[in-house]
Amino acid sequence: MTAPTTTEPDTAEAPAADGDGGPTTARRFGTLAVVAAVVVGLLLGYAGGLLTPKLTRPGDASAEAGFARDMTTHHAQAVEMGLIAFQQGTDAEVVSIGGDIATGQQGEIGTMQTWLRSWGLDPTGSQPRMAWMPDGTASMKNGLMPGMATPEQMAKLRDTPQGREKDVLFLELMIQHHLGGVHMIDGILDASDDPEVVRVAQTMKNTQQTDLTNLTAARDRLAKG
Repeated sequence: MTAPTTTEPDTAEAPAADGDGGPTTARRFGTLAVVAAVVVGLLLGYAGGLLTPKLTRPGDASAEAGFARDMTTHHAQAVEMGLIAFQQGTDAEVVSIGGDIATGQQGEIGTMQTWLRSWGLDPTGSQPRMAWMPDGTASMKNGLMPGMATPEQMAKLRDTPQGREKDVLFLELMIQHHLGGVHMIDGILDASDDPEVVRVAQTMKNTQQTDLTNLTAARDRLAKG
């Protein structure tokens, strides 16, 4: 495998740390803050999920259960990608977007996992991935749900040195990830009449569409630089 090309960051964007608490120290404390926010977001997500009405409970093979399980896995990859961008990004907007995605989607994971518990269901079910979608498993590609990065792409994102190349790679992977996520959200919006699931799914879609606008603009800006 050819080693990734190292892009030397502009010294104005990524100055060396000083011994008294320079940019590296600031990034360290910023990372701790985002990790804490991810944990808080997860807890808030659990709390929000507890408000789910319990008069009718989706079954194990329901679209709602399938969505909660599959979107949890989908979101988990986005959280990892977002944390990589926040911790290792060079561009300030990339760092901000990464942190926002990591914290926001971790909170949504908490909500979906709480749904499953309130419905008396296990985190994993008997149905194949994406079987709940209107088109079934047809949108699976090489065993991956729509938009998900391959193991090779994730390894490249982790291993690429800091700089513009890493920032652009994150943006490109996250754009595809969100496009796949919106496809899955449209699936549950078509299939479900559960008011809470529909409400949360629509909020997810609105957020991801806003993210897509920002991700695309940042990618285009960096690609010209």
